[in-house]
Amino acid sequence: MKFLNLLKPVSTIWVACLFIISACATAQENSDQGQRIIAIGDLHGDYDAYEALLSEAGLINPRGKWAGENTIFVQTGDVPDRGPDSRKIMKHLQKLQKQAPKDGGKVITLVGNHEAMNVIGDLRYVHPGEYEAFVDRKSKAIRDATYEANRDSIEEFYLARDATLSSEAIRQTWMDATPLGKLEHQRAWRPDGELGEWVVENPAVAIVNGNLFVHGGISEKYTAFTVDEINAESRIGLMARSNKPMFIINDGEGPLWYRGLVQRDPPPAPSVIEEVGDASEMPAPETERLSIKDEVALVLREFNVKRVIVGHTPARDGIKATQGGRVIQIDTGIAEHYGGSQSFLEIIGERYIAHDNGVVRELGPISGEDE
Repeated sequence: MKFLNLLKPVSTIWVACLFIISACATAQENSDQGQRIIAIGDLHGDYDAYEALLSEAGLINPRGKWAGENTIFVQTGDVPDRGPDSRKIMKHLQKLQKQAPKDGGKVITLVGNHEAMNVIGDLRYVHPGEYEAFVDRKSKAIRDATYEANRDSIEEFYLARDATLSSEAIRQTWMDATPLGKLEHQRAWRPDGELGEWVVENPAVAIVNGNLFVHGGISEKYTAFTVDEINAESRIGLMARSNKPMFIINDGEGPLWYRGLVQRDPPPAPSVIEEVGDASEMPAPETERLSIKDEVALVLREFNVKRVIVGHTPARDGIKATQGGRVIQIDTGIAEHYGGSQSFLEIIGERYIAHDNGVVRELGPISGEDE
């Protein structure tokens, strides 16, 4: 059901602007090979865990300001949903992005599938606290005014489902489904909103010192694209705000959803089928798929990188290296919702160091073994 939202109207943003943004963005970060990199996976609204990890990694001081000097910090997406503090984390990341360059550092924040879901309006995994974060003294008036402006269409919508409902019952049902802060949350996640505009500008893929960072993974299908092309397609999909699988942000083989570099059981028929779209619209595979080993090798070759570092697919016992160290999983269920390991990956030159619940271990060099 669509209705008039009485929050600030959305301004027109032309798709052509995406290519200007793309041209200004740096898809590859070729810095000093010894420059320290810190990577953290899915956060899902847990600010306390996020803050603790940044502090442990030496990226922030006790006041929450950048203290990482020339470190490159990569967060691989899925900041929102399932926890209450998504907005707080995102606003802090935005501040760090401004502070870090003053010391020679950089903060790279990738788009995950849950960022995309919020932008397109799929709010099934939003935590109540994420709405509450937007509540202020105007929220009740905004909600009441929105209802009154759309009363006829709202009543028509509910009566089509239950003709016995009274006007008061319909009003109460709508109010229950629209908690205070929800309208502001939706507005903030639009492509020109407080959070959505920032997400649209973020890349889906980044290469830093020979390491390819991506939320989900890179499938054979997308090895035909450059990093800049993938990121441009991501921005187009976010701006379109559509759940159609034709857009890269919804494609089960796309960088936000693909799990095939780390698992094939269950098959990577997209999680987007379960969480966003219609399975009947998903195209069937046209050819036999590569093995994980061969697909990883293809990705490394086509993007000229040494390793692929992914979130999205949990390794709750701690950071996990597979395919002879060529693929590293850093989604360890950090958020309280999952109860996994509090983890971050540290890269210094050729050293890959996992920090899991305070335990430090080196992942070792790349080998010829699959696991």
